[in-house]
Amino acid sequence: MADSMAERFDTLKPHMTVYGPEDDLPRPAILLFHGCGGIRPHIHLYAETAVKSGVRAFVIDSLKPRGIGRAAAVSLVCTGAVLQGYERSGDVLACLWGISNRPDVIADQIILAGWSHGGWSIMDLMTQALTRSGEARLKDPDAALIARIKGLFLVYPYINFPARSLSKPWLHRPQTTAVLATRDHLTSYKNAKAVFDRLSEDGLSLHTIGLKASHAFDEETFGKANPLTPMSYDADAVKASHEALTELIGDLFPV
Repeated sequence: MADSMAERFDTLKPHMTVYGPEDDLPRPAILLFHGCGGIRPHIHLYAETAVKSGVRAFVIDSLKPRGIGRAAAVSLVCTGAVLQGYERSGDVLACLWGISNRPDVIADQIILAGWSHGGWSIMDLMTQALTRSGEARLKDPDAALIARIKGLFLVYPYINFPARSLSKPWLHRPQTTAVLATRDHLTSYKNAKAVFDRLSEDGLSLHTIGLKASHAFDEETFGKANPLTPMSYDADAVKASHEALTELIGDLFPV
C-alpha cells in the first residue's frame, strides 16, 4: 500500500542516525542506505568519513520501522521475498524530501549513497518518472526533488533480477561513482560493468572503480577468510572505497 512522502519519512525518521558538526549552519548532506541485512557497523564508518569533508551524514534504517530484525532480513529481504528495491526506492525519495527540508541542510546539495540493496533502491529510483501516484510506492512522488541530488555513491550495488536498471534507462542522471567488486557473487563484475557502461553511453557522468574484492568487502564480521561465505573483509578495498567517497564529496562540494 502506498503512503505519502511525509508519512514514509515520519516512519523512518526515528530510526535515522545523524552525523555532522554541532552547529545549525546549512551544509551539504549525504544520505546512506544499508544493504539487505540491515544496519551494520561499516556504514557508520562511511558516515564518519563523509563528515570529515564538512557534510552532514544521515544513516537511514529501512528495516526497524518495518519490524524486520536481522534474521528476517537475511532470510526474506536478502532473498528478495520482501522489500524489493522498487518498494524501498520510496524510502530514498521520502528521505530526500524530509532531510533536504531541514534548516541545517542545503536543499540542493545532496548525495545519495547505497550499499548492495541500498544501491539497488537508489538505482530503481533513477528509472522512475515520479509523475504519478503509486510510483516508488508513494502517493505523491515528486520528480522535482531529483534536482536536489548532486551525486550518487554506489558500493557493490545489487543489479540482478529484478533490478529495474537491468532493462530500463535512467530518467535521472546525477554524477555517479560506482565502487564494484570483481569477485561479487550476487552481481557479477561483468554484468555490473555492462549496466554502467550502457548508462554512461546514455549520458550518465560516471566514475567506475573495480576493486579486487568480494561483495560486502567492508564488513569486518566476515573476516579475512570464511569458508561459510563467499564474502570476506578486505582492508585495502575499504581504504579505496572511503577514498572514493571523499573524492566525490570534494568534487561536488569544493571548499
